[in-house]
Amino acid sequence: MEIVQIQHPEKSYDTLEEMKNHVSGLLEKLDLPYRELRLCGGDLSFTAALTFDYEVYSAGQDRWLEVSSVSNFENFQANRLKLRYKDKNGKKHLAHTLNGSALALPRIMAALIENNQTEEGIVVPEVLRPYTRFDIIN
Repeated sequence: MEIVQIQHPEKSYDTLEEMKNHVSGLLEKLDLPYRELRLCGGDLSFTAALTFDYEVYSAGQDRWLEVSSVSNFENFQANRLKLRYKDKNGKKHLAHTLNGSALALPRIMAALIENNQTEEGIVVPEVLRPYTRFDIIN
């Protein structure tokens, strides 16, 4: 699931924060151990101005796995798209674009299984029970 936003430059970093909160909220609702990483300049993609990765711990692989990433591309993509807006004086300016992946499903499934194992089976997180209609996978 992709999260895409087109935003006024003055609001793009507030929007990035909202996107980060959305991803963090999903991981918290799933009760998964995660960490948020702000990527340094050398790890950013050519197009991104700022990127945050979200990683969930994988006990089976004994390492952290990226499950989401959110980025502000500022006007880089907008320039190529000629994505502009007019200010109140009619002058054209480039918009800012933001992109993120909500959650990478295969890695989230692995994390749910690994982090919820008990002797009785795999406990389904409370937030998913209305959809699964069961509490445990035996």
